[in-house]
Amino acid sequence: MMKLLKSFIYAFEGLSYAFRTQRNFRIHCIALLIVNIVAYFFKISSVEWAIIWLCIMAVLSLELINTAIEKLCDKVYPEINPNAKIIKDVAAAAVLIAALGSLIIAAFIFTPYFLKTY
Repeated sequence: MMKLLKSFIYAFEGLSYAFRTQRNFRIHCIALLIVNIVAYFFKISSVEWAIIWLCIMAVLSLELINTAIEKLCDKVYPEINPNAKIIKDVAAAAVLIAALGSLIIAAFIFTPYFLKTY
């Protein structure tokens, strides 16, 4: 039981590290708050909530993986290295694709609500 508890503590330490040190992670967290406020305001359906939260979790998870990859590259390649750059760029691209996809999905979900309201 103690091992399980420690694993949760370590995971929360990872979240805390990302929030404290990664500007993009904080930006995604702000977006999470804004999207949730808008979704609450429009009273979106349960399915729409599920889709929104899948998008949020995908982006945040990829941002955390990107951070881990960057830290590992910095350790393995202390000097500037073209391979490390490629690795970091590809990991960042994964976050970008998830974020853009989430933005498109949000537009599909929220546009009808905005059009009804305004």
